[in-house]
Amino acid sequence: MQPFTELTAIAAPLDRVNADTDQIIPKQFLKRIERTGFGKYLFFDWRYEEDGTTPNPAFELNAPALHGAQILVVGKNFGCGSSREHAPWALLDYGFRAIIAPSYADIFYNNCFKNGILPVVLTEAQVADLLARLQANPGATLTVDLPAQTVTGTDGFSATFDVDPFRKHCLLNGLDDIGLTLQHEPDITAFEARRG
Repeated sequence: MQPFTELTAIAAPLDRVNADTDQIIPKQFLKRIERTGFGKYLFFDWRYEEDGTTPNPAFELNAPALHGAQILVVGKNFGCGSSREHAPWALLDYGFRAIIAPSYADIFYNNCFKNGILPVVLTEAQVADLLARLQANPGATLTVDLPAQTVTGTDGFSATFDVDPFRKHCLLNGLDDIGLTLQHEPDITAFEARRG
């Protein structure tokens, strides 16, 4: 897993609440067996017209100024619905490394950390302010600093956030569940040798 320390990138505003995992990655795309390749299906029903190929010009993320965005700013209860881990896979494959919202569904929130995405929680007022700033200035960048636990913008926006120390350690060091286990590889190898 790629470590997360500090990210300065275009921030995309998606002013929607209760965006569920079926909107993030629709069920018809869950047949893939790899963890990659889901980015092209992210927000599929919102991103494309009914033909499934023509970009919907009304969808926020299709704005040319947001091309290459790595930070997503969204409304409350993001990632609700089913517990599919494909949702953070699709977000990461699309290019998002950080999400900022007032709240998340619990399973989605946990899955973000396990896949190298930092889900930042700010207050509803802070997120509303941030959404308004980003909508007024498409293509604006934010800096998400995990060691300092801050979100800052070039327009003067500044906020701090809390994060569990263990999850912070894992993100800073690029440790998923397998990486955590492999930290004990010498002990595991010694145990296996003793078992014979």
